[in-house]
Amino acid sequence: MRCPFCGHDDTQVKDSRPTEDNNAIRRRRYCPSCQSRFTTFERVQLRELTVIKRHGQRSPFDRDKLTRSIRIACRKRGIDEERIEQIVNGIQRQLESTGETEIQSAQIGELVMKALQSLDQVAYVRFASVYKNFREIKDFGEFVEKLGGE
Repeated sequence: MRCPFCGHDDTQVKDSRPTEDNNAIRRRRYCPSCQSRFTTFERVQLRELTVIKRHGQRSPFDRDKLTRSIRIACRKRGIDEERIEQIVNGIQRQLESTGETEIQSAQIGELVMKALQSLDQVAYVRFASVYKNFREIKDFGEFVEKLGGE
């Protein structure tokens, strides 16, 4: 594993343990070149996923992008980082278990919306505002009104 600080190719594993949800291995690593310590996570990847975007463009599934999007929606909401990681793990598992290698971006968006709706209403509305492309304040109002009726 390459050191993220100095680029040295030969780092050492100092400690390995499963994550709390047992879906990854957390490894503490040490770089003998610059003496830095860092953490890596090792996960099972069942298949390579390709995301088909709204306009037909294809790109590889990016777990980090999914995590970033959920973090942005949850910013300043007091939601634990582990909970966000559990949501991302669950969504990725659902996508991989479909048996399909090509996934519509809308399917990912719906899974995120479903997870956020049960987690935090404000995070849900924040994500929805981007996902559903709200243009005006009335779009927010209509969406929140629908939430009250559910």
